[in-house]
Amino acid sequence: MKKLSLILFSLVAVTCKAFGQDTTSLYNAGTKAVLVAKQFAFTEGPAVDKQGNVFFTDQPNNKIWKYSTDGKLSVFMDSAGRSNGMDFDSKGNLISCADGKNELWSISPKGKIEVLLTGYKGQIFNGPNDVWVRPDGGLYITDPYYQRDYWTHKKPELDGQKLYYLAKGKHEAVMVDDKFKQPNGIVGTADGKQLFVADIGDNKTYRYDINNDGSLSNKMLFTSQGSDGMTIDELGNIYLTGKGVTIFNPKGEKIGHIDIDEPWTANICFSGKNRDVLFITASKAVYTFQMKVKGTN
Repeated sequence: MKKLSLILFSLVAVTCKAFGQDTTSLYNAGTKAVLVAKQFAFTEGPAVDKQGNVFFTDQPNNKIWKYSTDGKLSVFMDSAGRSNGMDFDSKGNLISCADGKNELWSISPKGKIEVLLTGYKGQIFNGPNDVWVRPDGGLYITDPYYQRDYWTHKKPELDGQKLYYLAKGKHEAVMVDDKFKQPNGIVGTADGKQLFVADIGDNKTYRYDINNDGSLSNKMLFTSQGSDGMTIDELGNIYLTGKGVTIFNPKGEKIGHIDIDEPWTANICFSGKNRDVLFITASKAVYTFQMKVKGTN
């Protein structure tokens, strides 16, 4: 009986670890978020390059900053198109939701800008908000409407707030889901098979299967919580932002929360040489948080 109990205990432990049920497998008890800097107007869009350096935006000040693996802050780009959400492609280009003119940009490592998209079927986007680059180079873009004071127009051209896909090498996006109140945060799995999209306007996050042609299928409610930005770890746990960082296992069960002492936590990614440090953009500040697991994006 004792041997059977030990076997059952071991199976439970393995299962919990596989689904990230125990936050002690994710980070040490007592770990706190560490303030990096608090000199910005509003931080967003953290994206990590192959070396583990983080690039993030200070959108009101129209800048993209770099936080290197050795802890140094520097301005990567001025006049950054009011960049918001960002992600890197396999060539090291920074894909940016530049909503100054409602565009999607590709920014080379040397700062050369290529405009990838300006809208959909001849109408300007609402304001590209966040982007995820799938392994083959295809791009998924959320396009909610947040009226900006630097726009001349006062209403959207497009009917609705939707999710778009731009296939690698193509110049026109396709709409892949239009059933949102206000889509926002987005992330996919490292194998390119699943996509997670937050409808922050409806306080929900959905999971999709990704088809070879970029279309989506099997949409399912992942959790009844929305998110501004999000990331994923090697165990498949999803990290949602808003009031701090909330962690969900692959089944959509809440398993942890990281408090951030700021009014709003906008976005998050894994960073550092080992990809085991959360980099968190929160209101006027940026923070780091040491993890025991690694990120995949």
